[in-house]
Amino acid sequence: MKMNKKYLITTWGCQMNEHDSEKIEGILNSLGYIATSDKEKADLIIYNTCLVRENAELKVYGNLGELKRLKRENPNLIIAICGCMMQKEEVRLVIKEKYSHVDLIFGTHNIHKLPELLEDHDQKKNMLVDVWEDNEEIVEGVPTKRKYDFKAFINIMYGCNNFCTYCIVPYTRGREKSREPEDILEEALKLSKEGYKEITLLGQNVNSYGKTLDSKLTFAQLLHMLNEIDDLERIRFMTSHPKDLSDDLINAIKTCEKVSNHLHLPFQSGSNRILKKMNRRYTKEQYLSLVEKIRKEIPDISLTTDIIVGFPEETEADFEDTLEVVRKARFDSAFTFLYSIREGTPAADMENQVPDEIKHQRFQKLLDTLHPISFERNKELIGKTVKVLAEDFSKNDSTKLSGRTDTNRLVHFKGGDDLIGKIVNVKILKAKTWTLEGEIDV
Repeated sequence: MKMNKKYLITTWGCQMNEHDSEKIEGILNSLGYIATSDKEKADLIIYNTCLVRENAELKVYGNLGELKRLKRENPNLIIAICGCMMQKEEVRLVIKEKYSHVDLIFGTHNIHKLPELLEDHDQKKNMLVDVWEDNEEIVEGVPTKRKYDFKAFINIMYGCNNFCTYCIVPYTRGREKSREPEDILEEALKLSKEGYKEITLLGQNVNSYGKTLDSKLTFAQLLHMLNEIDDLERIRFMTSHPKDLSDDLINAIKTCEKVSNHLHLPFQSGSNRILKKMNRRYTKEQYLSLVEKIRKEIPDISLTTDIIVGFPEETEADFEDTLEVVRKARFDSAFTFLYSIREGTPAADMENQVPDEIKHQRFQKLLDTLHPISFERNKELIGKTVKVLAEDFSKNDSTKLSGRTDTNRLVHFKGGDDLIGKIVNVKILKAKTWTLEGEIDV
């Protein structure tokens, strides 16, 4: 047991990385470590890294450089780095050559081995590198320290089989593996009994859940099963691939009262030519037809998406196709990205990379198209009362609480800390592009 030793975890990346950090924290707590937010007082500093976006990668290197001073002042400090970046051999070589003060390197597949890795480091006192290329079996029962005590992430699957040409995830997270439904249900039931109101199901493509199971249970069937858990109030999920979104899933969102009326459905590009180069396996027409079907079946659903600007060989005509999808689909919001080269992906070797200046021009035009639509969609809620899960005090106004609606919209309203973790009725008074403002409706 590491009695009274302190740890600090910094996380970059997606919800999957955030949940991995919750597991790392749970493991460290079980070993007797205590969390700290002050790196000057930490005995163990862990960076959980992301390789999807270049900015996150650069931040890791910058922060690692700053830790040299701490290591000089405290030679007993353990510096560990894990996550998606570590799955790349080239990155590991950079760490070995330029950041020799790092003590421990591990990856996305062997988080459960952290106690052994720390023990090995204690014995050997030199840089320890232990990165698995993949892990065929899913390890259950890993201790987890949840960030909140009212909402939680649940992995339902790991890895990805889609191999979109711009994406590094299949190479860092491995092939697709689904958890057994019994294990998912047991985790969800346990959380509900502990007072959790909301769960978010995680997978790189939740729509393909069950394909690696002997039972061939579908994601839609899993949602129906989770919907029967009495004390749960909300079920969210991320992320859906358009090529696998079934009528059964649309029906599950429509008929399961606990499944949120929110669907994140990345389309990435509106150009059929670019979609083919991305290996997305659907067309603009198919995507828009799917959106039309979803809105017909669930009129009040909130649709969000991902969009990449400046993929190799993207022309003005290709980009205009993307804007056409935005105008027709009328997304409630979108995550927008400038394409950046990720070494190891097929797109990195494609010719006719789009110049940065053109990328930025198109990116601004995309935002100018998206923002008015988001604002109009939010204005439709003015005067209506919505259910909001109060999550915390607003970062911009400490007198107000922040929370999310069933449709995943962010709402600010006045209230005390006794409401945090509860679902309350809020009447919407004002709309902004990305947020809503309201008051408690009693």
